[in-house]
Amino acid sequence: MTSPLIRKPRILSLVAAGMLMATAMTTSAMLLPTTAVHAETAAAASTIDPSRGFADLVDRVMPAVISVEVKYANVADAGGDDDGDQSGMPDLPDNSPFRDFFKQFPQFRNGMPGGQQPQRHPGMALGSGFIISADGYAVTNNHVVQNADEVSVKMKDGTEYKAKVIGTDPKTDLALIKIQSDTKFDFVKFSETEPRVGDWVMAVGNPFGLSNSVSQGIISARGRDIGSGPYDDFLQIDAPINKGNSGGPSFNLNGEVVGINTAIFSPSGGSVGIGFAIPASTAETVIDSLKDHGSVLRGWLGVQIQPVTADIAESMGLKSDKGAIVADVTEGSPALSAGLKAGDTILTVDGKEIADARDLARKVAMIKPGDKVPVTIVRDGKTMDIDVTIGTMPKDPKMASTSEPAPTKTLAGLGLEVAPAEDGAGVKILSVAPGSAAEDKGLKAGDVILEVAGAEVHQPGDIRNALKAPAAKKRVLMLVRTADGQRFVALPANGNG
Repeated sequence: MTSPLIRKPRILSLVAAGMLMATAMTTSAMLLPTTAVHAETAAAASTIDPSRGFADLVDRVMPAVISVEVKYANVADAGGDDDGDQSGMPDLPDNSPFRDFFKQFPQFRNGMPGGQQPQRHPGMALGSGFIISADGYAVTNNHVVQNADEVSVKMKDGTEYKAKVIGTDPKTDLALIKIQSDTKFDFVKFSETEPRVGDWVMAVGNPFGLSNSVSQGIISARGRDIGSGPYDDFLQIDAPINKGNSGGPSFNLNGEVVGINTAIFSPSGGSVGIGFAIPASTAETVIDSLKDHGSVLRGWLGVQIQPVTADIAESMGLKSDKGAIVADVTEGSPALSAGLKAGDTILTVDGKEIADARDLARKVAMIKPGDKVPVTIVRDGKTMDIDVTIGTMPKDPKMASTSEPAPTKTLAGLGLEVAPAEDGAGVKILSVAPGSAAEDKGLKAGDVILEVAGAEVHQPGDIRNALKAPAAKKRVLMLVRTADGQRFVALPANGNG
């Protein structure tokens, strides 16, 4: 079935009737006149009273909102658009559930019975954007302009200009483009105030190619993770946005951009009042980096992390399940230089509380490389601060170096059969009993237990001793190396086999 989360623009033939549309993302910005007027005065004088409508706000911000048109020299025919033409579709009955699958994933049609090779031809796509400086820098979505051969923009008055892609960031779905003209443009500004749930927003863009369209609503939620990337932190808004709104702004009542429209949740393909926008705070940092470097420089700590579950919090004596556990430390990383160790629980970074592992990744990424920041951790039950100089995230971060993995021993209480690892670094799991606590926690044959209750283990007897220790709690924490890295697992402490 077709996924209800929509963000990719459709690609149509230039000779076919219709237009290419992309989904939306929200951002708040303030329109500043190109003449010398104090921004504070302009904003204070133009706060909108919703009971009187939004026409004054529209008049202020609309000149800075643009339609973004993208042309492709050679694209594959996806087998028809969403409205009916299914050329290239495998020979399946109209009611076949697989038709939705091949419609969403046309790359799998090749080689299928009755499938056709995709036809290649020129194509185009339409999205939205907004100007952020008088000299013509503008913001849109990465998925609107990615792989484009030509980019052009159209203003409210119909004037068209060529544009150049300055930089893109697929991880946040943002792109910076530059209008190729010496004209002085009206522009808007990112909001410096964090929006609250319930605040009014006004979205402006080009849904389905209908330029200069306006819709209004409120911020429904913050901090949404929609699974689109490692730094998901979306605003959820109920202002109607549709295909073609992608990259367009959402404004607050001061005319400031609070979000950039990027995706909608929709079982039908149209707006159902659940849209997602990149927060202005995220967008501004990314756009500044794209403007200065052409790419995004993100902060890097250099740790493998995992969430603090209730079981792990209990086994470590933590007061709550907030924070992120360091499962491993990368060789040559800022974390290693600062003395962070596996088993440390990170509670705050630069004075900001860490909710979970994803929150840590987002917050560290937004720190400027080279900045020294305090990191509050819990180690062996004690809270301490460590200063860390944040590094620059490598394009291909190397993982911490780990060794890969004998008489066997059955730990009946845990449901594990184990033996010393071949290199002596830990105890290797040979089998996991079905229905056991170990299976429930995702342990598998081939995983290696490195520590139990903070003590290194090299023999099965080391695990038994740790489980029998007076300090052992109801649940004991094990550091386990898997094929995907290292993680902590909390298991019942009665598995002394």
